[in-house]
Amino acid sequence: MSTKKPNASEMPLPLYKSIFGESGKEGEGLPIKLVIDDLHPFPKQPFRLYTEEKMKEMVDSVTEFGVISPIIVRPNPEGEGYEIISGHNRVEACRRANINQIPAIIRDVDDDTAIILMVDSNLRQRDKLLPSEKAKAYQMKMDALRRKMGRPLKKSRHDGETFSGNTVDDVAEQSEDSVRQIQRFIRLNSLSPALMDMVDEGKLALTPAVEISYLDEGDQEIVQEILARDQVSPSLSQAQKLRKLSDDKKINDTEIDRALTVEKPMYETIVFRRNKIERFFPDGTTGQEIERTIYRLLERYQREWEAERNVDMER
Repeated sequence: MSTKKPNASEMPLPLYKSIFGESGKEGEGLPIKLVIDDLHPFPKQPFRLYTEEKMKEMVDSVTEFGVISPIIVRPNPEGEGYEIISGHNRVEACRRANINQIPAIIRDVDDDTAIILMVDSNLRQRDKLLPSEKAKAYQMKMDALRRKMGRPLKKSRHDGETFSGNTVDDVAEQSEDSVRQIQRFIRLNSLSPALMDMVDEGKLALTPAVEISYLDEGDQEIVQEILARDQVSPSLSQAQKLRKLSDDKKINDTEIDRALTVEKPMYETIVFRRNKIERFFPDGTTGQEIERTIYRLLERYQREWEAERNVDMER
């Protein structure tokens, strides 16, 4: 395994500006080739690797065209090699394509700056993120900003931007989500893992999930069991009722069950997993087209069933 830090002059590549601002250190901002085996994942980074379908597309792309956009790394604080700040999917795609080197920009930054860079780059580059990914990413960035603002200067700078002093505002400034929405996502971190999975799967809406997050661990477990048992998703009013019961210290198993079953749920979730039904449709069929086709087939089935029933009744 190679552990020698590369010299940019030995492997000339076009000069790029550093992706996240200018660096005062010579050599930073200049992409250089790094050995894949020298790269280590960012610890506790919240973003999952792409789905197998999307990863295959990336593998095909890097095989044909190479890695066009350099990854961002920093010297590994724990020892040899480098820590990936941005580019985990590109690195994985290269591994699968048996490509042993990748262009990278090295940034010599501290832990909190690395966290901010890692979150910002993924929020910018990924077109779709799970609620759990956003929840953990926003929390990590806000904690990093708070630590930086807690240092002697009270205000910190990140790539030429001055922090306002309000961490949620600073997070929102670099995001498409509003301050209120970011606060909702961060609150999801108080959900149990099972309920967080339900949010990711679309079985539990964001705003009811925020209300349920104020319940303690035991009560959340009961809520999850009832939702799984009845295959329903609570309305916002049901979730707010649960929170009020908890705030008033009147919550128990019976009250949870009553709150979730007395009112008619806002909707019942029926999930069709794409990987199980896409074989029935031509490649490239969109989700809306699949939905319309299923409706048409059900309507035709209903007409045929009613026609057969009428024939049987006439006999």
